[in-house]
Amino acid sequence: MKTILKYDGSFEGLLSVVFYVYEHKLKEVSIIKDKHYEPNFFDHSIAILSEPKKAKRVWQGLSKKLSPKAKTKLYKAFLSETLKIENTILYYIRKALSASVSIENDFTDSEILHIEKTVKKVDREKHRMDAFVRFQLTKDGIYFATVEPDFDVLPLNARHFKTRYADQRWLIYDLKRNYGIFYDLLEVQTITLELAKDINRGDKASIYFTYEEIEFQKLWFNYFNSSNIVSRKNIKLHIKHIPKRYWKFLTEKKF
Repeated sequence: MKTILKYDGSFEGLLSVVFYVYEHKLKEVSIIKDKHYEPNFFDHSIAILSEPKKAKRVWQGLSKKLSPKAKTKLYKAFLSETLKIENTILYYIRKALSASVSIENDFTDSEILHIEKTVKKVDREKHRMDAFVRFQLTKDGIYFATVEPDFDVLPLNARHFKTRYADQRWLIYDLKRNYGIFYDLLEVQTITLELAKDINRGDKASIYFTYEEIEFQKLWFNYFNSSNIVSRKNIKLHIKHIPKRYWKFLTEKKF
C-alpha cells in the first residue's frame, strides 16, 4: 500500500514533505496537493504541515550535492504545476543525495530529462510574461495588469518588473491562481484581492482607469492597426510569436 503525502501546495510545504520522507525513512510514497487529493480505500494518506525550519534544512542540505543552478531548476519545475511533478522532484533529490557524482546532466535518466524539459517550458512562459504584460493606469495611481500564464511564473517575473519599473507602483494579478505581485516602490509583495469581474471589459474601463489611460490605449490600438501592411500579413507567424491565449490581455488587440 502506497503512502499518500498531502501538502498545502507551497514550495515550502513540498520541502517539508521531503524532510518527512527522510525523517521517517519512507520508500513508497506519492506526493499530492491537498486540493487535488481524492480519498480511496486502498491508500493511506498523511497531511504534512508546512514547517519553515525543516524546509530550510532541506534546501540548505541540497547545496552539498546540487549547484545553485540545479536548485533553481527544481524550483522552476515546481512552478510548472505539472501533474505528479512533486514525485519527480523527490526522485531527483533522492538520486542527488545518494549519488557519489553529480547527476545534474544525466539525461539518460528519463526523470531528470523530464525536469530539464519542464524547466525550459517554464522559462519560455516567464519570458513571454516579461514581454506580453500590458499595464493600465488605475484611478488610484497604480499600473495594473492581469495575466493567466500556463505556469505559475509570477515569482520569476518579479525581479524583471521591479528593475524595469522601479519608479512606479504596479500590480500584476494572476487570474487563474488568484494572487498577484505588488510593488510599492520599496519591495515586491504577494497579495490576494477580490477583483471585479468586469475589470477587463472595455465598456467598463472608465470605472477603473484614468481617462488619459483609455485615450492612450485607443491611440496605441490605432497606431498598431495603421502600421500593419495587409499584403505582408502572416497570421501563422504572428500566432507563433504571440499565441492567441495572450491576445485578450494585449492593448493592441482589445478594441
